[in-house]
Amino acid sequence: MLVGIVAAAGIRILLRLEWQDSMRRREFIITLGGAAATAAWPPAGRAQQSMPVIGLLNSASPGGPYVSLVQAFRDGLKEIGYVEGQNVAIEYRWAQGQYDRLAGLAAELISRPVQVIVATGGEPSALAAKAATSTIPIVFAIGGDPVRFGLVTSFTRPLGNITGYTLFTNVLGAGRLRIFLELVPNASVLAMLVNPNNPNSETNISELQAAARDKGREIIVLKASAAAEFETAFTTLAQQPGAALFVNADPFFNSQQPQLVALAARYSIPAFYELSGFAVAGGLASYGPSITDAYHQVGLYTGQILKGAKPAELPVMQPTKFELVINLKTAKALGLNVSMQHQQLADEMIE
Repeated sequence: MLVGIVAAAGIRILLRLEWQDSMRRREFIITLGGAAATAAWPPAGRAQQSMPVIGLLNSASPGGPYVSLVQAFRDGLKEIGYVEGQNVAIEYRWAQGQYDRLAGLAAELISRPVQVIVATGGEPSALAAKAATSTIPIVFAIGGDPVRFGLVTSFTRPLGNITGYTLFTNVLGAGRLRIFLELVPNASVLAMLVNPNNPNSETNISELQAAARDKGREIIVLKASAAAEFETAFTTLAQQPGAALFVNADPFFNSQQPQLVALAARYSIPAFYELSGFAVAGGLASYGPSITDAYHQVGLYTGQILKGAKPAELPVMQPTKFELVINLKTAKALGLNVSMQHQQLADEMIE
């Protein structure tokens, strides 16, 4: 009896030892398999760190016309072989029209860190990016002369860490004035709406005023740096019989496109713009380069830099064509007759 009890106890001990040994082997196999899986599949954080990051700095607000502009930028990147979320990441920073926020937003991108800063939305963004870094490549999209603003030393060889695209909107003042006066021959008061916070506004004012003096006309300058100030500007202008308005190219104005077009319609003020999106949205007419092309070209340059190109070796790009867009529906609502000559000259007619 005692022998049987001892034998049974011995069997239980052996079974327990075999079970413990089996569990140790299983834990070892699981641990080994986990280590192998870790080696084969790096953590998400490590994978993201290996993906280049672009910092997109813009002085305006997301949404509205900037949806298609950012897409044009992505299309340019894609042509070089970079697709957001697949082999490149993009960090977006929008100043929402508050240009004094740009310096802090640029600093955020540098601390991220990013491989390239895309400074869109005019001179304020480009100047903030330049002040923030002299080593990280910068690709800008502006409206004025990058040499005059100290962004580059020359168009053909920018030197330093910066290159980009200039729309050169201010050099078309005389041409815009001529076309506008032909479309609105009875305009007795000419005004210009500018954002005083835009460093390019003074140059644009001087260009248009000089063109007006050559025709014996004067330009009234209206200023607005916030959406709430638009109403005051249009109310003031509407008190002048025969008033007509030039809306200066500005990133903040561009983001407020629907409101500006609606105010011009409400007060029956013929308004002329530099960017075609305003005419498409209901403005009377526009004459200038394609901002969509600018964002696309900036995307191409950004992709080239990610592949190893140096900004100093990439010449500053300029528009090769300028587009006249006339909105016939708006002209009719204002009681204006668009001649057949202008209809034939227009690159696009909105009916």
